[in-house]
Amino acid sequence: MAEFSALVTAPWQMRMTTFEFFKRTIIVAIVVIVPLLIWLLFEVVLVLVGSILICVLLQLVSEPFTRWCKLPRALALAISGLIIFGAFGGAGYLFGTQIGSELQDVVSRADTAINDITTSMQKSEFGKMLLSHLAGGNLSLTAFVSSAFSVSTTFIGGAVITVIAGFYFAAEPDVYRSGLGRFFPKRLRAEVYETTGDIAAALRLWLIGQLIQMLVIGMVSAFAVWQIGLQSPLALGVIAGMAEFIPYVGPIIASVPAVLVAATDGLHAVLWTIAAYLLIHQLEGEILAPLIQRRMVYIPPALMLLGIITISSAFGVAATIFAAPIVVIVFVAINKLYLREALGERVSLPGEQSGSLR
Repeated sequence: MAEFSALVTAPWQMRMTTFEFFKRTIIVAIVVIVPLLIWLLFEVVLVLVGSILICVLLQLVSEPFTRWCKLPRALALAISGLIIFGAFGGAGYLFGTQIGSELQDVVSRADTAINDITTSMQKSEFGKMLLSHLAGGNLSLTAFVSSAFSVSTTFIGGAVITVIAGFYFAAEPDVYRSGLGRFFPKRLRAEVYETTGDIAAALRLWLIGQLIQMLVIGMVSAFAVWQIGLQSPLALGVIAGMAEFIPYVGPIIASVPAVLVAATDGLHAVLWTIAAYLLIHQLEGEILAPLIQRRMVYIPPALMLLGIITISSAFGVAATIFAAPIVVIVFVAINKLYLREALGERVSLPGEQSGSLR
């Protein structure tokens, strides 16, 4: 009887083994193919992340109109779009001419400082050796900015697609969320919907925090360089504020043009500028950022910095712009799907209260 039972169950076990092997093969193939597709189509990933941020921004501005004014979603989104573009357009109209001329002055002064530094370095053997490894000893900020703008024109189409896709995502988020869920088995769709909601909430909080930091740092930096007596303080403030969109790396980038502009006014101005930027970003790191992150999205600084460097090194300088939101997405997904669901760890997600740990 036992031998008969073994003969009957053996084919079934073989079929189960074959099915499990096929299932695991598919999983391995997905694990290999998905990163490869991300690598090959990373520009599409950047457009997708940018459109999601546009969607989050539109929903953020439209929320008062839908919650308090009870306006339809479509009308609220149209009003929020007009407000956002009106704000940028109004700022450009009021300050565009002044900022444009000041940016030209910043580029001119920085280029002059670079030429002076290059001339000084050419007087020593060590300096000549360094210059031989830096663009053949020819450093020109004007040429760099010109080339950067000539390259950026190729991204105009991508920027337009990003904005349009962001409007579509904001208008019908449930349609795209349900479409994404259909790629998964029915038993997993509720988890997919919940995870996408958690990611959207994290991006919303992160964007609010970044906008606050950009505004504060931009205003403080402009005031500081104005007090020092540097030329074009408004443009330097705009540069500092915009650079804050890239955490940790952006402030370093923003300080370079300020120091170069100060170099045209002498060593005294350079020292004061360096001290001012160090003080501003020390206050940001010790007071402003922790205060905002405590209420918004906290990601360990080393993790965020390594994530930004990894993404920019792997996919180029353009990826640095959206490296931080990509790190936020990955961070929330790992905490939600792996630490909480797979391992059962008690972790909180952005926007959750400490009592909601589960």
